[in-house]
Amino acid sequence: MSKPKIGLLGLTLELYEGTAPELRKGREAFVREKLAPALADVADVRFDGAVFAREAVERAVAGFEADGVDAILVVLLSYAQSLVSAPALKRTDLPIVVWNTQELLAVNESYGNAEMLANHGVHGTHDLCNVLVRAGVPFEYVTGHVDDAEAVGELGDFFRAAYAAGRLRQARLGLLGYPFPGMGDFGLDTTHMATSLGCAWTALSVAEYVTRCAEADAAQVKKLVGEYQSAYEIAPGITTDELAEAARAEVALRGMVEANRLDAVTYEFLAFGEDERVETLPFVGMSRLLGEGIGFGGEGDLISSAGTVLLNWLNPPASFSEIFTVDFAGGALFVSHMGEANVGMNRRDRKPRVVKREASLVPIRGSQLAPVVSFEPGEATLVALTLTAGQHWRLIAAPMTIEDFGPLEVLAVPHSKIKPKGDVREFLTGYAKAGGPHHLAVCFGDARRRLRMLAGILGADFCEI
Repeated sequence: MSKPKIGLLGLTLELYEGTAPELRKGREAFVREKLAPALADVADVRFDGAVFAREAVERAVAGFEADGVDAILVVLLSYAQSLVSAPALKRTDLPIVVWNTQELLAVNESYGNAEMLANHGVHGTHDLCNVLVRAGVPFEYVTGHVDDAEAVGELGDFFRAAYAAGRLRQARLGLLGYPFPGMGDFGLDTTHMATSLGCAWTALSVAEYVTRCAEADAAQVKKLVGEYQSAYEIAPGITTDELAEAARAEVALRGMVEANRLDAVTYEFLAFGEDERVETLPFVGMSRLLGEGIGFGGEGDLISSAGTVLLNWLNPPASFSEIFTVDFAGGALFVSHMGEANVGMNRRDRKPRVVKREASLVPIRGSQLAPVVSFEPGEATLVALTLTAGQHWRLIAAPMTIEDFGPLEVLAVPHSKIKPKGDVREFLTGYAKAGGPHHLAVCFGDARRRLRMLAGILGADFCEI
């Protein structure tokens, strides 16, 4: 992953320029020698020096914006009046986090005037945050000593959330075909999506897909076939020609993604069946693109394609999926889809199996191959991006455990079983009442804190089930 890029706004008090002229130099040394190195694993930090005047703060924030940082980290290196920095922080669109930290670890009998002067930023954070709350400026606040790994981890989560939000504002989505008729839970006003989340979308055509399949470079197709044979368990009976069909479909889809600079794709499988020239659907290729960080949503769902790539930027790797069946006996959920899942999330003790579906979902000229991906067992998070009343965005999150289940020999689709932390019935009730859509995403690990921070940056509701 690319590390988030952070602008560090270090604040001091102008009064000290005359009464304690060496203070600012010492506080800048603290940033460069201790604070910035403490953040090196979670962010690339830009720090140009401490500032104490309103004009200098304005220049610093403008520099951060011009440099394309993902967020502003505010540190009170001494007390500083809120109205020196608040106007610039009010105007910027960059996410803001205030780190209440200091160099001194303990206040004991050795504490004196020098220690107090160098370690009294906390009341400056109170002044500033009070004004930010009054001004309606969203911000995150983290308290911890500079050597506190938990505080640094929390900051890292915020930086990652800011990075994901920034990527989403620039995201390009591709829609091949049209949304599945009658599926209302992913209906949306794309103008609203563009003006609220920043996502732009472009229409892709089945005709272009067919042309790209037909014109696929033979050497590239042969290379992909070799990759399939090496990376996956190919089911008996699948011929090299059938693998080449899947490879041509992947070449076509990749070409459309690259030509349109897409971050995510959604397609309606019914649309493929409306063109008699279609050889096969790109299930294998899409699953591989998911493994490379391209988002996906089923059935023409732009929202879930954005949600999947957003989760991948936030807490990779991520995969699109859907709840199909409730395992009441085991208190779990069977998740699957027709042929798309992140191959990079397949269980590590075996290769993904590529199988041939007995019957295609739509009329096609060739055969239909699909990767049978079953997720690696362990901790995970189920996530859904959706809209609520009043066109308001909501992020729904739930901690899950991916169970040691699958792949089942009889199933020619990706499939796994995930278990909520609590009662499966209560989870499903809570998910439904929160407006959870039938398309969702899954990532490894516990992403809830990052998701909560992300929701705050996006101005979205955060709902944990």
